[in-house]
Amino acid sequence: MSIPNCPECQSSYAYEDRSLFICPECGHEWSADEPLEEEAGLVVKDVNGNVLEDGDTITVVKDLKVKGSSTAIKQGTTVKNIRLIDPKDNADHNLECRIGSFGQMKLKSEFVKKI
Repeated sequence: MSIPNCPECQSSYAYEDRSLFICPECGHEWSADEPLEEEAGLVVKDVNGNVLEDGDTITVVKDLKVKGSSTAIKQGTTVKNIRLIDPKDNADHNLECRIGSFGQMKLKSEFVKKI
């Protein structure tokens, strides 16, 4: 039986210790008996740890300054129909939405909560 790559960091240096596989690079341990989770795609969580999905409605939890604007997005602003985006391509912003007076915006999920 060959030893699988680490499911967390994809390292090929994993080794077997009794009934567990261990990755020396990231420290992740997993059982050979448990099925590996298929990568479900992008998982984005709000400030409370709730998983966000495309089309959700969110509320802004703190005033957010907007570059190039003299006004801010106020706490309590409700935003409908969000879209998840990959933060690797967007400087850590992982939500895209339309906010009334501001237009199309990108937000970080750490400043919103799911309704």
